[in-house]
Amino acid sequence: MKRVLVVLVLLGGSWGWYERQALADFPGILSAYSAKEYCSCRFVMGFDRPYCQGYVRQYLPLSRLEEDTAARQVSAVGLGVERRAAWRGVREGCGLLP
Repeated sequence: MKRVLVVLVLLGGSWGWYERQALADFPGILSAYSAKEYCSCRFVMGFDRPYCQGYVRQYLPLSRLEEDTAARQVSAVGLGVERRAAWRGVREGCGLLP
Protein backbone atom coordinates (compact mmCIF):
# COMPACT_ATOMS: atom_id res chain seq x y z
CA MET A 1 0.00 0.00 0.00
CA LYS A 2 2.83 2.39 0.86
CA ARG A 3 4.54 1.66 -2.45
CA VAL A 4 1.42 2.58 -4.38
CA LEU A 5 1.14 5.85 -2.45
CA VAL A 6 4.81 6.67 -3.10
CA VAL A 7 4.39 5.94 -6.82
CA LEU A 8 1.28 8.15 -7.00
CA VAL A 9 3.06 11.01 -5.23
CA LEU A 10 6.05 10.70 -7.58
CA LEU A 11 3.80 10.63 -10.65
CA GLY A 12 1.84 13.65 -9.41
CA GLY A 13 5.04 15.56 -8.70
CA SER A 14 6.46 14.66 -12.10
CA TRP A 15 3.30 15.78 -13.84
CA GLY A 16 3.30 19.05 -11.85
CA TRP A 17 6.91 19.71 -12.83
CA TYR A 18 6.20 18.93 -16.49
CA GLU A 19 3.16 21.26 -16.51
CA ARG A 20 4.71 23.95 -14.29
CA GLN A 21 4.40 26.74 -16.85
CA ALA A 22 0.73 26.00 -17.54
CA LEU A 23 0.01 25.80 -13.82
CA ALA A 24 1.78 29.13 -13.26
CA ASP A 25 -0.19 30.80 -16.08
CA PHE A 26 -3.58 29.53 -14.94
CA PRO A 27 -4.44 32.27 -12.39
CA GLY A 28 -4.12 34.96 -15.08
CA ILE A 29 -6.35 33.12 -17.51
CA LEU A 30 -9.46 33.41 -15.31
CA SER A 31 -9.26 37.19 -14.94
CA ALA A 32 -8.14 37.81 -18.54
CA TYR A 33 -10.99 35.75 -20.00
CA SER A 34 -13.55 37.40 -17.73
CA ALA A 35 -12.37 40.95 -18.46
CA LYS A 36 -12.30 40.47 -22.23
CA GLU A 37 -15.57 38.59 -22.50
CA TYR A 38 -17.41 41.01 -20.20
CA CYS A 39 -16.06 43.96 -22.19
CA SER A 40 -17.21 42.38 -25.46
CA CYS A 41 -20.60 41.53 -24.00
CA ARG A 42 -21.19 45.09 -22.75
CA PHE A 43 -19.54 47.35 -25.31
CA VAL A 44 -19.53 45.31 -28.52
CA MET A 45 -22.80 43.41 -28.21
CA GLY A 46 -24.55 46.04 -26.05
CA PHE A 47 -26.11 43.72 -23.46
CA ASP A 48 -26.99 44.93 -19.95
CA ARG A 49 -24.84 44.42 -16.84
CA PRO A 50 -26.76 41.54 -15.19
CA TYR A 51 -26.74 39.51 -18.41
CA CYS A 52 -23.00 40.02 -18.97
CA GLN A 53 -22.17 39.24 -15.34
CA GLY A 54 -24.01 35.94 -15.72
CA TYR A 55 -22.33 35.32 -19.06
CA VAL A 56 -18.79 35.49 -17.62
CA ARG A 57 -19.58 33.63 -14.38
CA GLN A 58 -17.12 30.77 -13.87
CA TYR A 59 -16.82 27.82 -11.53
CA LEU A 60 -13.97 29.69 -9.85
CA PRO A 61 -15.44 32.98 -8.65
CA LEU A 62 -13.95 36.39 -9.37
CA SER A 63 -13.11 38.48 -6.35
CA ARG A 64 -13.88 41.67 -8.27
CA LEU A 65 -15.46 42.66 -11.60
CA GLU A 66 -15.70 46.40 -12.21
CA GLU A 67 -16.86 48.40 -15.19
CA ASP A 68 -15.94 51.96 -16.13
CA THR A 69 -18.75 52.76 -18.53
CA ALA A 70 -17.45 56.20 -19.51
CA ALA A 71 -14.00 54.85 -20.45
CA ARG A 72 -15.43 51.56 -21.75
CA GLN A 73 -13.02 49.56 -19.62
CA VAL A 74 -13.42 46.48 -17.44
CA SER A 75 -11.26 45.25 -14.57
CA ALA A 76 -11.47 41.66 -13.33
CA VAL A 77 -9.63 40.08 -10.40
CA GLY A 78 -9.54 36.32 -9.93
CA LEU A 79 -7.13 34.08 -8.00
CA GLY A 80 -5.16 37.20 -7.02
CA VAL A 81 -4.46 38.39 -10.57
CA GLU A 82 -5.99 41.55 -12.05
CA ARG A 83 -6.49 41.99 -15.79
CA ARG A 84 -8.12 44.85 -17.66
CA ALA A 85 -9.81 45.07 -21.03
CA ALA A 86 -10.97 48.07 -23.02
CA TRP A 87 -13.11 48.77 -26.04
CA ARG A 88 -10.80 49.71 -28.94
CA GLY A 89 -13.30 50.61 -31.61
CA VAL A 90 -15.91 49.27 -33.96
CA ARG A 91 -13.48 47.22 -36.06
CA GLU A 92 -11.28 45.99 -33.19
CA GLY A 93 -13.84 45.34 -30.45
CA CYS A 94 -12.36 44.74 -27.00
CA GLY A 95 -8.81 43.79 -26.13
CA LEU A 96 -6.71 43.18 -23.06
CA LEU A 97 -4.65 46.05 -21.70
CA PRO A 98 -1.02 45.54 -20.71
